[in-house]
Amino acid sequence: MKTMLLLSTLAVFAALPARADDKASYGAEERIEKGMRRPDAWITAKVKSALMYQPSVSGLGTNVDTKNGVVTLRGEAENEAQKDLATEYASAIEGVKRVNNMMTVKGEKSSFIDDAAITARVKSALLSRSSTSAFQTGVETRDGVVTLSGRAANEAEKELAERLARDVSGVKEVRNNLTVR
Repeated sequence: MKTMLLLSTLAVFAALPARADDKASYGAEERIEKGMRRPDAWITAKVKSALMYQPSVSGLGTNVDTKNGVVTLRGEAENEAQKDLATEYASAIEGVKRVNNMMTVKGEKSSFIDDAAITARVKSALLSRSSTSAFQTGVETRDGVVTLSGRAANEAEKELAERLARDVSGVKEVRNNLTVR
């Protein structure tokens, strides 16, 4: 069954034009030049195919939507690792600008766990950038609303911290209370 669905997905992918204005599907790959933007339908098909190919994620149970290169994943994952892997596989597809993983984890109902996970992901995003001071930035999350507090070295760092927080999956709103030194 899974093999049949994978073949069906690949057939759909092969029929997609390389660009929205291409009418013929044959040879469409040759018309894509390096650096050109991939169409959303192409990205969706590639992500879906990648998820179907991986036994560690549920390709059938994952809904994939793409808008302007931003991929949104929905569905239910068996565990947090499976959810993270789906994000990783989707991010690896050419043309994907960002992945919003809105998948839920089976049995995870507490907003405290979700808020704690969001806080950890925001802290991790801040730590990953040398231009943000994660150790001087307080992060608190309540019902998906992230509040940043503390000090930023300059206005650019303050804005970057807010942008990084907004890009974390599950964040509904960011309240930036950082003060510039």
